[in-house]
This record gives sequence, C-alpha cells and structure tokens, in this order.
Amino acid sequence: MSAQRGTALAAALLAQEDRLLPCVHCGFCLPACPTYVRLGDENDSPRGRLYLMRAVVEGRLSAGSDAFQTHIDRCLGCRACEPVCPSGVEYGLLLESAREVAFRARKPGMSVRALLSVFRRGVLLRWSMSLARMARGLGLAWLGAKLTPRLRWLHPVRFGLAMLAASRGSRLLFFAPAGSASWPVDAPAGDAPGARVALLTGCVQAGLFARVNDATERVLRANGFEIVRVTGQRCCGALHTHAGDARSARRLARANVDAFEKSRIDFVAVNAAGCGAALKEYGHLLAADSKYAEAAARLAETTRDVSELLAEAGVRRGAPVPLRVTYDAACHLCHAQRLKEAPRAMLEAIPELDLVPLPGEEECCGGAGIYGMTHPELGGRIGSDKVASVVATGAAVVVTANPGCIMQIGAGLLLRGSRIKAHHPVELLDESYDRAGFYR
Repeated sequence: MSAQRGTALAAALLAQEDRLLPCVHCGFCLPACPTYVRLGDENDSPRGRLYLMRAVVEGRLSAGSDAFQTHIDRCLGCRACEPVCPSGVEYGLLLESAREVAFRARKPGMSVRALLSVFRRGVLLRWSMSLARMARGLGLAWLGAKLTPRLRWLHPVRFGLAMLAASRGSRLLFFAPAGSASWPVDAPAGDAPGARVALLTGCVQAGLFARVNDATERVLRANGFEIVRVTGQRCCGALHTHAGDARSARRLARANVDAFEKSRIDFVAVNAAGCGAALKEYGHLLAADSKYAEAAARLAETTRDVSELLAEAGVRRGAPVPLRVTYDAACHLCHAQRLKEAPRAMLEAIPELDLVPLPGEEECCGGAGIYGMTHPELGGRIGSDKVASVVATGAAVVVTANPGCIMQIGAGLLLRGSRIKAHHPVELLDESYDRAGFYR
C-alpha cells in the first residue's frame, strides 16, 4: 500500500474529531489499563494509543509502521479506560477503527487469518467445533494440557488445550450439597409475560457451551419469557472486529440482522458478554450501510444481556445452593455494556449462595478474544494474576459471563492444579431453579 493511499485510508476511518478530540491526556486511564500497568510504556496506555491514532490521521505516522501496529495490537480492548475517563472518550470505537486501518495496512499472521476464516465460514466452524468437542469428550484436551512439556514455545499449544478442557464444565451438584428441604420460592416475575425473546446462540457458545444456552432458555422461561428460535444466525463478528477485519464483521452482522428482523421478537437475549457488546454496537458498525443502518440500530436497541433482562423483569428467587462462589466481571459486560448490578442480581436470587469478593474483579483476565494466540506471554501474565486472585478467595466456583473468560480462567486454574471450576452465572441460577422444581 502506498504511503499516500494509506494516509487517505487512515484519515477516512480515523478522522472522527468528535471522538479523538475529547482526550486531554489527564492520565486517569493509566492505572486502569492492564498493559500499561505491566509494561510501563506510555505507548501501551489508552492516551498513548490515541496519540498514535492522531499521528496516523495527520500523516505523521504510517499505519503500517511498527510503532502503530505493535501498540494498537497489544491493547486488550478491555475498555476499562472508558468508565474512568472524565472526558467521555469512546475508546472502544476508536480502537476498532484503528485496528481496521492496521489490518488493511499490514495483514496479520497466517494463524490469525486462518482462525478468522474458520469463524467466518459456517461449515468450517461446525466441523472444527465438532472436532473440539470430540477431543474434549475423550479427555484428549485435558491429557494434552497435562502432558505437553512446559517449554516456552509450546505454551500456546498447552494453554489452548487447557482452555478446551476447561470449557467442559462440571456438575454443580458435586460441589453444592442439597440445601434446606423446604424453602419458599417466588412465583414467575409479573412484568415479563408476553415478552418474546430470541437467544443469540453464538459460535463458541453453541459449539462448546451448549449447556449454557440450554440453561439460559430454561431460566428465561421460568421467569415468564417466551423463547423464539431464530434460524440463520451467524457468528456475531466480535472476533473479526477486534482483529481489524471489519469487512468480514459487517458481512456477519448483515446476516444476523436479516435473521432477527423477520422473527418479530421483543428482545435478543445474549449470554456472552463480548457478543452482547458487539450486537449493541451494530448500529455503529453498519452506520454507513444505507440498506442495513436502520435495521442494525433496531437490533442494537433490542439486545439485552440475560442478566439485564432478568433484572429488568425482577429475577425469580429459586431454591438454596450452598456454595462458595466468587464473581469475575467480564470486561465487555462491566466496561463496554456498563452492567455491574444485573449479574449480581442473578446470583443474589440464589439462597444460601456464599458470594465472596474477588480482588480486581473488573480487571481483564487476559483472554480478550484471540489475545492468547497473538500475545501469549503478556496475556499469560495478566491471566496468572487473575487466577491467583481467584485461588486466594477460597471459592469452589468462579463465575463469569463470557465463554472466553471461562476458558481463560478455567485453563489457568487447571494448569495450576486447582480444583476450582469456572462457570457462567446463569448455570448457578439454573441449578437453583432445578432444585426448586420449576422445571417439573
């Protein structure tokens, strides 16, 4: 790509003065940024990356330069900087534009392109997920994670197998004995009946966490929602957006808009934080598409995290689950979607649940989509800190509302030899409802 064309492209994508200008370089974002805290490099802070973006827009720096590529790519995209920014900088949207520029200026490695291709093609995705489930079910993922030599160059392979093994989950009944024999349970929520809800089935969620999708549907029905099955869904495109492959993300978004538009639903329920954030930003992603902009904005407006739906309706109280649990706040739930109380409302609806605080619960776990593949060492450092915090709580289970986070934290716990299991919060509520007899 010529320097002139590259500058023109960058200007077209990044010249969003209303989003770039508010940054006053105050520094409030520095202690909130996991990469800056660990590396101490100004270029690896939010304000440093914004400065690099402006340099590309103004033609002072090439989008293909090592400086731009390295520091933009090294960002986790956790968006922890947004809530603490007094100027209201929309860092997440700016980062995605910057990554699109970086992607077009210099294509990522073959492994990243191959992974994005798999998630873009339905047949390949289904085939790969089937193989992954087979390896997980036969115990090959767990065995491989345990037996792979602890060599630096083999760490991504070892950790990847551990992530797959961690996605299997476990029966919560094993950890939580029966609670009180007789316990008053709530009737279904009164505000929800009549609300038609479609579940975003997701790609990783459907492929490796079908149990979470099933639990989500049962819990929503128990709270008075009507579940509508929507066919034609595709990957939400979050991985592609985060990697800079915005063209593929837009194609996938259009397919999802088409699928949900014809379903005549009130809400789209999402149980994966990253996917929920992606759908809620479809209006921005397809804003320049005259055919889809309006429909994309409608879909974004009707998207709700499952905890958000339940909290708005008044989550139904279940039966006791005496279990020591700690909660990890997934970045794209607490920072991108600004949902902090709703997930806790789900857990508080479970009697006898011992919810212990997790130090640094709102800091990224280091998963960040494919970050473990592109930055295994830094992602590993961040993940190790999270795992150490989880272990220190003495909990039997850690819950977090994103499949990537479940796998990242679960893998770290497995490789550490810990017996703590990682689950989705809705699984605990589902267990509570099952014990209450709501499904019989």
